[in-house]
This record gives sequence, structure tokens and C-alpha cells, in this order.
Amino acid sequence: MNSEKFEFEGTQVNYYSNGEGPALLMLHGSGPGASSLGNWRPVLPGLTETFEVYAMDLVGFGQSDRKPAAPYFDYNLWVRQAQAMLNRIPNEKVGVIGHSLSASLALTLASLSSKVASVMTTGAMGAPFQMNEGVRRTWTCPRNREELVAALSRLIHDTSGIDEAYLETREKVIYAPGYADYFDSMFEGEQQRYIDASVLSGETLNKVSCPVLMLHGRNDGAFPPSCSEQISAKLSNADLVLLSQCSHSVAVERTPTFLALAREFFNRTL
Repeated sequence: MNSEKFEFEGTQVNYYSNGEGPALLMLHGSGPGASSLGNWRPVLPGLTETFEVYAMDLVGFGQSDRKPAAPYFDYNLWVRQAQAMLNRIPNEKVGVIGHSLSASLALTLASLSSKVASVMTTGAMGAPFQMNEGVRRTWTCPRNREELVAALSRLIHDTSGIDEAYLETREKVIYAPGYADYFDSMFEGEQQRYIDASVLSGETLNKVSCPVLMLHGRNDGAFPPSCSEQISAKLSNADLVLLSQCSHSVAVERTPTFLALAREFFNRTL
């Protein structure tokens, strides 16, 4: 993947691009060490065989700059960032893939721009649910590998997928100077409010007219499948796939299934 940067509201934003064909914008989640490479590494080679992929690190994650001043959790800023990245993609139609928190961002983006031709989500946030221990661990930065493995084990059903390459990609983010404190500040205080901030309004969902494909692991104990079920029920053109033997990290746990469904969906909608 080619790494590039652009300036957005005084910060440098990093994104990766590669491949040829219809354009996809990929947005990662908000877990420990989350980044484009951390979330999407298993599926990027397969996607770039068919599509031109743009995978962006949100502000405060991966190789993008950190936000210079609190609050560091800034849903509206990330929406504007996604809009800025969308505008940089020359294609008239773009498919968007959003994981977890970014599933909510992707659907918000679709409600704002007709350039978004279709949306695929994995482990979606965007509907109400109660704070739980799995989310608390996801939004608390690990200080060592043992803590990282413990946090990821709540997001991956078959922990054999937590291999050395997966850990190293996330550790490059987590162990950057000052990052752990920054991450914990992002999710400080009562964390239910960050869940609530991602909830999509009926008005927003009514504006999403493009095709939507939602994937969610049946075994996702942190970010429950009911989120995708609630959201899909309110969309006019949405398919929902619940995956067995799968928790929150669909791209890691069910890579062949993810790729097969993504290829069929975006080849049909772009």
C-alpha cells in the first residue's frame, strides 16, 4: 500500500492507497492500536485485486496526527475528515466500508453525500446499547502485550487469529510516545456517552438511500449484534448477515467470507 498525507483542519491525515477499479474508502474502528493497517491488513491484498482502495487513519489513530486539544473523542470531526477524504477521491461513485464506530461514520457520510454509492459495515455501532466490560477494555489502552492480548481476546472469537503480525501492527501505534495517555484521555470518564454519541438518528437513517450490507459476528459480546439488527431494520435498502463463530473483528476472523461478500456487493453497486 502507498502511504500519503494531506492537511485537514491543521492536522496531517494519513491514508493508504493501492489497486485499480471502482473506488473504496475504508474507515477503521476505535480499539487499542486501531488503524487502517491494524483493522484491515488481512483483507487489503484481496480488495486491491479488484478495487482502488483508500484506507484512512482517523485523527488520533494510526499514522494520522493526534488532535491538538481535548475533547479527543470528536465524532463530528471524524465525519468532516471522512468528507474531506471522500472529496479527494476522483471517482464519481465511491463505496465505503466502516468498522465498529466507523460504521456509524460511514452511514452518516452516506446521508450527507450522494457520492457514496454503497456502504458495507462490520460490527456496527450506531444503535443504543449498554456499556459493558468488553467495551471498557476496548477503550482502555493496554500498557504491555499481555494487556493487549486480553483486550483483543474480547473482540476475536477464535484467538488463534491474534498472531505476531497482528500484534506488531497494533503495538506500533500503542507504544508511540505519549499515545497510551492520549488514547485513555480520548475515552475518559463515563464511557456510555461515547456509545450514545455514535447513535444514528432516524433523520440520518432516512437519508441513507444507497444499498447497505451489514456484517456482524453472532459472538460479539462487546458491541452486540442487536446494533446491526436495529440499524438495518430502519434502512430502506439494507442486507444483514450474522456470522457464526465470529466476534467483533470480522475482517480478521472471517476473511474469506468478508472478501467474497465485499466483491459481490461492490461489483453490483459501483
